[in-house]
Amino acid sequence: MLTDEPKRSVRDDYDRRWISDDYFDLIVWYDRKDAVHGFQLCYGKPQWERALTWIRDQGFSHTEVESGEERATANRTPILVPDGSFPSKKVRREFQRRAVGLPDDLRDLVLGKIAEFETQRKA
Repeated sequence: MLTDEPKRSVRDDYDRRWISDDYFDLIVWYDRKDAVHGFQLCYGKPQWERALTWIRDQGFSHTEVESGEERATANRTPILVPDGSFPSKKVRREFQRRAVGLPDDLRDLVLGKIAEFETQRKA
C-alpha cells in the first residue's frame, strides 16, 4: 500500500517525495512554488520493472528499468532503456487500489497522466 511520505529537500535539484510499496515506486519532483514538476511511476517490481515518467514542459517517456545485475556478486547501477509496452489497465487498476492513502490531488494527477499517456499512444 502506497502511503504519503514527506517531501524532502535536495540540494541543487528539485524537492521530491519517494513513495513505494512492493509493486510501485513513485518519485514526485516539486518546483520552488511547491507545484508538481513531474513524476516517475516505476511499476512491476521486482520481476519486470518499467517506468512511466512525466515532466511538465517535456511530456512522457516509458522505459524499462535494467537492473544491471548479471550476477549475484556484481552490484551495478540500474539504468533506463527504451520500452514500448505499457499495460495501462493493469497499472491504473493497481495504482487505484494501492494509492488510497495518498493525497487526492496527487493520486488524481498520476491517474490523469496515465490516461493521457494511454490516449497519446492510441492516436
